Amino acid sequence: MSNVRITQRKSRNGCDKRQLETLRSLGLRRIGHTVEHPDSPQLRGMIYKVQHLVEVSSDG
Repeated sequence: MSNVRITQRKSRNGCDKRQLETLRSLGLRRIGHTVEHPDSPQLRGMIYKVQHLVEVSSDG
């Protein structure tokens, strides 16, 4: 499986509770913070919920 690199690009101010929890479960804490996770359908679903706040790139 390939890895997915996720970077938070926008502030979480004004987001609803579900989006805040999704960012927390992705491991994103602040603007510019980047995390790497193995690609999976569950991860893609979380990214979809906060797609307006993050930038996604895949390795491999």
